[in-house]
This record gives sequence, C-alpha cells and structure tokens, in this order.
Amino acid sequence: MTAKPLHNIRVLDFTRFLSGPYGTMLLGDLGAQILKLEDPCGGDPLRIQGPPFFEGDGLTFHASNRNKKSLAVNLKNPEDLALVRRLCEKADVLVENFRPGVMSQYGLAYDSLRQENPGLIYASISGFGADGPMASQGAFDLTVQAFGGYLSITGEQDGPPVKPGTSAFDLIAGMNISSGILAALFHRAQTGIGQRVETSLMEGQLAFLANAGLEYLYGFGVPRRMGSSHPQLVPYRVFRAADGWVVIGAGVQNIFESLARALGRPDLIDDPAFESLKARLANRSTVDAAIERETCKHTIRSLLDLLGSAGVPCSPVNNVDEALASEQAVHRKMVVDMAVDAQSSRRTMGSAVKYSGFDVTDGWTSPPALDGGGRELADRWLAS
Repeated sequence: MTAKPLHNIRVLDFTRFLSGPYGTMLLGDLGAQILKLEDPCGGDPLRIQGPPFFEGDGLTFHASNRNKKSLAVNLKNPEDLALVRRLCEKADVLVENFRPGVMSQYGLAYDSLRQENPGLIYASISGFGADGPMASQGAFDLTVQAFGGYLSITGEQDGPPVKPGTSAFDLIAGMNISSGILAALFHRAQTGIGQRVETSLMEGQLAFLANAGLEYLYGFGVPRRMGSSHPQLVPYRVFRAADGWVVIGAGVQNIFESLARALGRPDLIDDPAFESLKARLANRSTVDAAIERETCKHTIRSLLDLLGSAGVPCSPVNNVDEALASEQAVHRKMVVDMAVDAQSSRRTMGSAVKYSGFDVTDGWTSPPALDGGGRELADRWLAS
C-alpha cells in the first residue's frame, strides 16, 4: 500500500465550528495525523448544532471531522496548557480559528511558539483578517456573504438576496487554509523554515467574486442579481418543463442553433433578436421567454433526451438524493464507505480530488467522540 503524502505530518487542530475543522479534515484525508483539541465542557460547538443529530452529535460535525483524534483540554488549566505547549513543540502544523488575539492570551501566539519550533507552520482563519479595523469582529458565513457582496448577486432579479444552500464560504475558507498549509509545507521542505499562514472568511469570499469583482473594477458597473442566468451568455439558465425544471446552457452560437432546431424553432436562428450572442444579450427576456414556451411542452425526460441528442448541454435540477445516486457520481466514488470501528462502516461523502499514486479514501475513519483517541496520539507525539 502506498503511503499518503502527509502520513508523517502532525497537525494540532485548535479549530471549531466549520471552516477550520473542514480544512484540517482535508489534511487528514491526505494522511496527516490530526489531533483535535476540544473544550472538556461539550467540545466543538458543532457537536450540539442541529437538527439533525447523528449518534449524539450535530450532522455538520460529522461533515467536517473525519480522520481525527480528539483530546479534551482546558486552556485555562495550567497543567493542560503546559501539555498543549509541549504538543506545539512536536507539531508540524498548528491551525486555529479563534478571533485574533485569543491565542496570545494563552501564550500560544506564533512569535512565541516558533522560538521552540522554528519549523512550525502556524495557520489562522478569522472572520475579517488578522489585522485591520474589523479584525476583532466575529463573523459567520451569512454575515460575511452580506458584507462581501455575495448576497447582492445571488437570487432572482426582482427578489430578495438568497443564501446558497450550504455555508459555502466557511467551506471555501477551509479549502483555502488547507491549500495554504500545503504550500507552506512545500516551502519548508525547500528551506527548513516554517511560517504563518492566514486567511479569513471575508478574503475568501471577496476572492471568490472572480469575474463579478472584475466587472466592477474594470468599470462595467456593479453586478446585480440575475437568478440562474449568466451575465455573458443567453440562453443560459433554468427553464420550466411540463413537470419541473431543466437547466440549459446554449449561449455559444452553434449550440444555440442546435437548440433552436431541436425545439422545432429553426426560424429563431435568423431572427434579428436571436441571430448572435450580442443580439440575444440585448434581448435577454425575449429570448428566454421564447425558449421557455417550447420547453414547457416537454416533460423533463423527453426534453433531456431531445436536447442531449442534439448536443445541447442540459441537466435536470436534481435533488441531493438524485445527485448522489446518479451513475456518474457513483462511478466517480463520490459516496464511499468509512470505518466506524473494526467491525462496521458507514457511507460518507467522497473526495473531490483523486490521485493515481494512492487511494485518498483508504483508511478514512469516522469523527471521534469527545476525548476519543487523543490521549494515545498525544503520548506518541511526546514520546518521539
């Protein structure tokens, strides 16, 4: 069996809630040893966040804490704090998502710890950044989406702002910190020196604006909500079928022409309002209405068959159960078995990234009970 690339990397995980635990879980997926430090009085607050609850813990805890061991420590207890400082000397990576300044209160700031462990990679996630006028403010995914502009571009044009279906920017902050840690580990392998890595929910959200941010920065105005439509492509949105909804992406000229023929409307191809992408963008509502008059005549299944045969990109708007049960998701192993103990396993979400050199899901373990397995792992670290 090929060892995973982070099999000898020790991660001391101070994080709680979603962003930090998700990021450290991604490191654990790659083989890192994750020692999750939790308050003895209840542990990570995600354990009590629900419903739904599974085996006594909130389901979001299960979504962000596989492949870890839990160690219950009280940082206000001198003996526990002394143990934590010894573990910091043994760790390759420390990850925390307290408000800026909290770690300093316990003598666990980066400048202090690197004196004893110069190779330490010290990673921090905050709401608004490690410094600046809003550094001390707490944040949740929803408040950051509001502050950073994402809610203003999400939802139907004439409707209220709409939050995406998951806490997307908590998850993105976790992805950002994990990729930052990987870069710092690569840098350390070259130089022998650790460093501090910082990100925040706000910075991740602003960076994720991507082309919407450049639309403003390059002088094209302030982006607005457009529902499922695309600012640069028409038709490209959700359309109504006789029994539900279908997404059609036919903004490119040859695909639009294939769509028009498949729907029995070849006349649209030469219509001045439809004949080019520029024309369709200028007549967006007319184009969308004309397409939907035709899609409404078909069931979802017949419409997908019709457009698929014509080479027009389209999809049903699947529910989560339909998405996870789809042949492609099953083939790509987006649902996998994860060990609970030596005798049992349960299904969990698979990895978005696959590797030819190793099976990323091999050896995955269920999230730990509070103080589960952490003492043994801490002892191994300290004995080495």
